[in-house]
Amino acid sequence: MAEFAGLFITGTDTGVGKTFIGAALAGALRRRGHSVRVRKPAESGCLREKGDLVPRDAQILSRAAGDPEPLEIVCPYRFEAPVSPERAARLAGRPLRLRELLEACQPRERDVRLVEGAGGFYSPIAADGLNADLAQALKLPILLVASDRLGVIHQVLLTLEAVASRGLIPRGVMLNQTERSNGSAMNNLEDLRRWSTVPVYPIPFCYPEKSAALEAALMPLIENLERRIQNSGGPDA
Repeated sequence: MAEFAGLFITGTDTGVGKTFIGAALAGALRRRGHSVRVRKPAESGCLREKGDLVPRDAQILSRAAGDPEPLEIVCPYRFEAPVSPERAARLAGRPLRLRELLEACQPRERDVRLVEGAGGFYSPIAADGLNADLAQALKLPILLVASDRLGVIHQVLLTLEAVASRGLIPRGVMLNQTERSNGSAMNNLEDLRRWSTVPVYPIPFCYPEKSAALEAALMPLIENLERRIQNSGGPDA
């Protein structure tokens, strides 16, 4: 089976559903026969349980991928303060460096690689770098997650411009409906498709028990990725 490098999952902001989308994508890819390796190299806001810091987002991603690796490999840098990993690391007296995160994101095997950043594309993630710097160093295509709410058009277009300025390839925008529709005349999907050439995928408001609906919404992205693998015959499609 052909392989591909994977995706760097980032957001327009924090709390837009990166882990939700990443886990659903990892699970769907695994069910289609792909071996998936996930990374959440740094996570802040971790809860302390029995003396250990538990990275909930990394735990969700790892379970969705089938737990192919220990959680210590998926998320080696964990911090308690609910702020950016860069600041949380400083508060913990353990400054993070970009090279450490880059090393943590290298998979043990050449499988599908899904790396989730922390916060938005230009949010700090290390003492010497932003999420954008990590994505650029990894040379992974970008999957941008955005919350379907007022103001998202500006956020998405600005982030896509930042992605392009780094020489990175945007593979899609996941327009995530994080709340039930309120009957507004707003149609961000239509407007984003008008103003951008990057594919925009609508993600419906889903509870965990509606995973089939979520996977159906992800299928166009998954099939697009698989077509690129087949057409290129290599991992860097």
